[in-house]
Amino acid sequence: MATGVKLLGVQMDGQTRCAHYHQLRDVIALKHFCCDTYYPCHQCHAELAGHPARVWPASRFDQPAVLCGVCGTELSVDEYRAASSCPHCQALFNPGCSAHAHLYFEL
Repeated sequence: MATGVKLLGVQMDGQTRCAHYHQLRDVIALKHFCCDTYYPCHQCHAELAGHPARVWPASRFDQPAVLCGVCGTELSVDEYRAASSCPHCQALFNPGCSAHAHLYFEL
């Protein structure tokens, strides 16, 4: 993983799959703006963070906020939303994450 990354999850495996989302393509973690910590999903944040989540502001979509759980590359929100796989290792991302984008990113 990227150096200095804060990463927490419920029953998380080595590629950031968690107890809530654990399909083959569930290999990203999202940095929560409220605590500068990566979580595999919104449910992990709700269980572990001890505070309400805040979405990543659109004005900061150029900053690292998405972590590839396969290779540890950090992506900006813009890079992540434009990709269907990691630009570094080509690991496929779950296209269904777009259904939950509003929980992570200001839209």
